[in-house]
Amino acid sequence: MQNIIIDTDPGVDDAQAIAFAIAHPEINLLGLTTVFGNATIDITTGNALTLLELFGRPDIPVAQGASQPLVQQRMASPDFVHGADGMGNLNLAAASGRAIDETAAEFIVRTVAAQPGEVSLVAIGPLTNIAEALALDPSLPSKTKELVIMGGTVDEPGNVSPVAEANFLGDPHAADIVFSVDWPATIIGLDVTHRTLLRDRDFAELRDHAKGTGRLLWDSSRFYIDFYSTARDLSGDDERSCAMHDASTVVYLLERDAFECVSGPARVVNDGVAVGQLIVDREGHEYPLPHWQNRPAVRVAMKVDSERVRKTFIDTIVEYALV
Repeated sequence: MQNIIIDTDPGVDDAQAIAFAIAHPEINLLGLTTVFGNATIDITTGNALTLLELFGRPDIPVAQGASQPLVQQRMASPDFVHGADGMGNLNLAAASGRAIDETAAEFIVRTVAAQPGEVSLVAIGPLTNIAEALALDPSLPSKTKELVIMGGTVDEPGNVSPVAEANFLGDPHAADIVFSVDWPATIIGLDVTHRTLLRDRDFAELRDHAKGTGRLLWDSSRFYIDFYSTARDLSGDDERSCAMHDASTVVYLLERDAFECVSGPARVVNDGVAVGQLIVDREGHEYPLPHWQNRPAVRVAMKVDSERVRKTFIDTIVEYALV
């Protein structure tokens, strides 16, 4: 059984990741911690609570986290991608529940400490909460089973600049801090998520065979897939599709050998024209510049069996969706 906390900024693709985690019988979702990103913190927290109710798990706690980055000014929410409400402009009814009286960082530290070596952190938004949890407990990496991150890109062009991915650009200082300490960390970035596409036919299968969960994923995908089919067409054919970003990160926990990774120390640029860029030393050479020296290695996914990852996602929700 995989015990996980999802640190999230829901977000259309976050909803897909949360639905998969709830549905899969080998995942025990201990909680959601929310962060700014796809929308403001009030919206992302409200969305997290609403999604848990709609997916049949209102008992899962939600801890509200950071409303802004550690250093830089918060960027405008990408409402042209996720809609003004973060959920494709569905304007879902507010949940009846509320966030717990504990910050995201506090919840992460407490939950991991209670089960050392047994809890994985899955971060699918800016890494501010993870950096703040690390500041609260510098021993957190030694207690965490693993950290799996949706963010960054190495060879694939970025989605918010030629070199940067949105989550790392959202808080590059936090990302660089997270990669400065030694814990079992794996990055699932655009190098693989831009290769793993969810097509209209996939969302139609969910709509028709995965109960209310599938219908919500279909409805919320309409705005999102419109964006991907115009501004960011990745399909190479006439079929409408979108990148499977966040759900790929959760699927990785169960289908590790579907991903091929490289390893090396990583930095995230925190200012200038390349702000948000992930730079990984894949060769281990000695360089005149010292920026990668004495940094722990992280794993970065570079290749993926996209059909296997997509099939695992769809089949799980069709077979096991609660509501």
